[in-house]
Amino acid sequence: MFRRRTALKSWWTWLLFTGVLTAMSEAQAANPVVVLETSKGPIEIELFADKAPGTVANFLKYVDEGHFNGLIFHRVIDGFMIQGGGFDKDMKEKRPAHPPIKNEAAASGVKNARGTIAMARTNDPNSATCQFFINHKDNDFLNASPGNAGYAAFGQVKSGMEAVDAIAKVATGSRGMHQDVPREAVVIVSAKRKS
Repeated sequence: MFRRRTALKSWWTWLLFTGVLTAMSEAQAANPVVVLETSKGPIEIELFADKAPGTVANFLKYVDEGHFNGLIFHRVIDGFMIQGGGFDKDMKEKRPAHPPIKNEAAASGVKNARGTIAMARTNDPNSATCQFFINHKDNDFLNASPGNAGYAAFGQVKSGMEAVDAIAKVATGSRGMHQDVPREAVVIVSAKRKS
């Protein structure tokens, strides 16, 4: 009887310990969430670290360093996307602090659907640094396909699409050599990990 009780107690202890470890593992594996506090309202974004680890790590590096704080959405096209991460209110470029990253568009399988966040880049598929955009509609032509490297989507707006929609609707014009610039600055007041 004593042996049986000890064995049962050991089994329950093991089960409890395993459950705690599993819960801790799942908590660590949870995708990070970032909140962009903008002049049009907050945008909460889940980042798909499980699908685009390099892209998410790069974006979080810029978030943690405060790179996006005070920058603007400098390119806004209603029915397409809103882009930020590279310019301040005076359209002065804030240079990237880190080298370009590898394009994970094909490997991740994340589509450029309405509300996804993706990396902006030049014609070089592996040139993304700190600029990003949020898709205002499904943009299938930005997805990776044979002969098209695509644009790496790496997260999804969880809440705040009304802020994205409001930003997409602002009046825009040209400023210097830049087009589709909001006439009234839409500021990223802060970008922080959600705790």
